[in-house]
Amino acid sequence: MGLFIALVLSAAVSLRGASRVLELWSTVFELPEAAPAWYTGRLWLLRVGYYKLTRPKAQAADWVWIIDHTIQLGVQKCLVILGVRLSALPAPGTCLRHEDVEPIALYPVQTSNGEVVYQQLTAAVAHTGVPREILSDGGSDLQAGIAQFQDAHPETQAIYDIKHKTALVLKHELAEEVLWKSFTQQAAQTKQRVQQTPLAFLAPPAQRRKARYMNVDILIRWGLKVLAYLAQPRQTGAEPVTAEQLVAAYGWLQDFRAPLQDWNELLQIVETTEQWVRSQGLSLGSAHALASQVTPLVHTARGQRVAHHLLTFVETEAAKAAPHERLLGSSEVIESVFGKLKRLEQQQARSGFTGLVLAVGALVSTTTPAVIQQALETVPTSQVRQWGQQHLGPSVQAQRQHAFRQLKPEEENQSHFQQAA
Repeated sequence: MGLFIALVLSAAVSLRGASRVLELWSTVFELPEAAPAWYTGRLWLLRVGYYKLTRPKAQAADWVWIIDHTIQLGVQKCLVILGVRLSALPAPGTCLRHEDVEPIALYPVQTSNGEVVYQQLTAAVAHTGVPREILSDGGSDLQAGIAQFQDAHPETQAIYDIKHKTALVLKHELAEEVLWKSFTQQAAQTKQRVQQTPLAFLAPPAQRRKARYMNVDILIRWGLKVLAYLAQPRQTGAEPVTAEQLVAAYGWLQDFRAPLQDWNELLQIVETTEQWVRSQGLSLGSAHALASQVTPLVHTARGQRVAHHLLTFVETEAAKAAPHERLLGSSEVIESVFGKLKRLEQQQARSGFTGLVLAVGALVSTTTPAVIQQALETVPTSQVRQWGQQHLGPSVQAQRQHAFRQLKPEEENQSHFQQAA
C-alpha cells in the first residue's frame, strides 16, 4: 500500500502505471501478494487524503491559510485551504514545500461570491481557530470574502501573493506596448511556420492565453538565446540549416535586440523580488533588505519605476507583520499542488470534479507508513464515497453518460423503423 501511494505521490506515476509497476515487481521477485488494481490504489489514496483533511488540527493563533479556487469543466469550483503555522515555517532562505502544509478544508460549490467565501472561511475557523494571515491571489470573490472575514476578525492580516503582484506589474508595463505586441505576434507566427521544418529546434515557446504575464520569462529568454545563437550558429547534428534559412526565419529578432535587453532588466527585477519574498517571507525591514538585491539590477528609468513599485508593495505588505514576526508572502505551494492534482487526474480533469479532488489532502503534509496505516484503519471506503456524493454530486462525465443512455432506446426504435421500411 505504501509503495503504491509513494509511486503516485513521489514518483509522478499514474494510478494505472503504479498498478502495473507493482504487477511487474511481483512477477520479477515472485512475491506472494497480488498487485492491486489501479482503482483499489485510488481508493487508498482518497482514504489517506480524507484522513489528513479531517484529522484534528492544533488550535492556535499563528496559522496561515493559503487559499485559492481550482476549477474544471462545468459550473463547480472548489475552494482549497492549506495551512501552516508561522512557528513551523521553514528557516529563512528555504521555500515552503508540499510536506510543510496541512489540508484545512475543501469546499466545492456551484457558485462563489464574497458572501460564499466569507461563510467558507468562517466554517474553517472550527478546524484551526482564527488565522493570523490569509494569503491569496486577490481574486474578486476571495478578496471580498477575506475583507468581510477581517471585519469580524481584525487580528487576521490579508496578504497578496507576490507572483500575482509581479504579473500585474508586468502587464501594466507590457500590455499596451506596441513593440511587445509585435514581438509576441511575430513569435506566434514564427512558431506556426517552423514547427514542421528543420528549424523547429529554435521554435518559440507556446504562449498561454490565460495568466500570460506570469510566464513572459520563457518568451523573453527564448528571444535572447536565439539572438545569441544567430551570432554563432552551430549545427545540431540534424538536417543542415543554412545561414540564409536562419535569417529568413529568425532574422526579425534583430529588430528586438534592444527591447529584449530592456524587458530582461524588468524580468530580473521581478524574479529577484519573487525569489526573495518566496524564501525570506515578509517582516519589518524586508523592503530595505530586498532593495540591496534589486538596486544593482536597475539600469533604466523603466527599471527604476518597476523596482520602486515592487519595493513599495513589499514595504506595505511587510508592515502588516508584528515586531519579530515573519509572514508568508507567496502562495506558490498551492499553485503547485493544483498542478500535481491535474497531472494525477489526467483526462478526468476534462470531465469536471470527481472524488479524486480529495487527493489534495494526500498530496500535502508528510505521508509516513504510520499515517497510511492510521488512515486505512479509520477511514472506510464508504466514508470517501459518501463525501463525494454529498459535496460533488454526479460528475459531468456521469451526466453525459446518463443523457446518452436515455437516448439509446429512442435510437434503437428508430433503427427498427428504418429496417421495417
